[in-house]
Amino acid sequence: MDNTAASSLPDHWPEPVVPVQSLSESGISVLPPQYIKPQQDRPVLPAPNLDIPTVDVAAFLDDGGGAAEQLKTIADACSQYGFFQVINHGVESTTVERMRGAWRRFFSLEMEEKKACSNSPAEREGYGSRAGVEKGALLDWGDYYFLNILPSEITYRNKWPKSPDDLREITEDYGRDLMNLCEVLLKAISLSLGLGENYLHATFGGNDGISACMRVNYYPKCPQPELTLGISSHSDAGGMTVLLADDRVKGTQVRKGDTWYTVQPIPNAFLVNTGDQIQIISNDKYNSVEHRALANSDDARFTVAFFCNPRGDVQIGPAAQLVSSQSPAVYRPIAFNEYRMYSRTRGLKGKSQLEAMKNNIVH
Repeated sequence: MDNTAASSLPDHWPEPVVPVQSLSESGISVLPPQYIKPQQDRPVLPAPNLDIPTVDVAAFLDDGGGAAEQLKTIADACSQYGFFQVINHGVESTTVERMRGAWRRFFSLEMEEKKACSNSPAEREGYGSRAGVEKGALLDWGDYYFLNILPSEITYRNKWPKSPDDLREITEDYGRDLMNLCEVLLKAISLSLGLGENYLHATFGGNDGISACMRVNYYPKCPQPELTLGISSHSDAGGMTVLLADDRVKGTQVRKGDTWYTVQPIPNAFLVNTGDQIQIISNDKYNSVEHRALANSDDARFTVAFFCNPRGDVQIGPAAQLVSSQSPAVYRPIAFNEYRMYSRTRGLKGKSQLEAMKNNIVH
C-alpha cells in the first residue's frame, strides 16, 4: 500500500485488538459474540471434498513437451474453478520446511513479543488479528503476519520480527523462489488466454514494478468451529495467490455454484488461485474463486499465502485483445491501490467488490 492510500486510513483500530491465539489458550469453551457468524455464513460440516485440477509445472521448465496439454488444464481450471494445484514446481522441499518451521516458532513466542510487531489500519505490515477497519465488524478466528516482499522500497524493514533470528533470511529465500514460480505461471496464464507470454508480466508493472506480499496465517484451536470461520468468504483482490496449505490439518474451502467444497491438497504441491485482477484482465473469461478457511476444534492450523500483484499505481482493465463488439468490456480500468482499499476498509465480503464494478460499467 502506498503512502497516499495509507493516509486515508486511521492510525488505530476501532476497538482493542485481542489476538485469537490468546483467547484460544485461555481455555474458553464458548465463542465471544463478535466471532459468531450469521447462520447463512456458517460452515456446513462435514463438507464434500473437491479434487481440483493439477498442473505439472515441469512442462514449462524444460523442453520435454507437454506444455500445450498443461496450458489447456490451466485454461479449464481458471475458467471453471479459479483454482488449481501445481506439482514439480521447482521449490525445494527443504525451503518449504524451513519456512514452516520458522513461522511456527514465531507463533509459539510469548504474546507480548508478537504484539510488539502489531500492525495498524494505516500500516498493514506486521502481526494482526483483523482485516477491515469498520467498528463493530464480525471477526474471524485467526491471527496473521503480513509482509510486503516486492518492490523492496515499500517494505517496512522495522516490521521484521526480531525472533526467530533466522526468520527474515528464510522468508526472503522462500519469497524469491515463490516469485520465480509466479513468473512461470504468469507466462502460462497469459498464453492460455491467447495473449503474448509476457502480457501479464508487463501489465502488472514489468521488471520495475510487479509487487508481492505474504500473509502467514495461524488458526488456533476453536471451541465452536461450527459457528465461525478462520477467514471469511472472499476472492483475492490481487493477481494470483500461491498457498502453502497446512501439511497436517485441512481447512481450505472453495465455492463452486452454491456449494462449498473442502480442497484436498496434494503433498508437496501448492494451491494456486486466480485473483480479481486476472478476472478483470480476462474480461470474465477466467474467474477469481471465492474461498474461505475453516476453524478446527482439535488442532491449530497454519498456512502461508504468497500474493503476486500489479504495481499499486498501475491501471488494470480488460485486455484489448479480449474485447470486441461481441464481448464488450465488463470492467472499467482502475488502479490496483484504489481497488484493494475496498477490502481494507470493509473487510472480506465475498465477491461484492468485483460485482460492484460490473454494475458501474458504462458501455
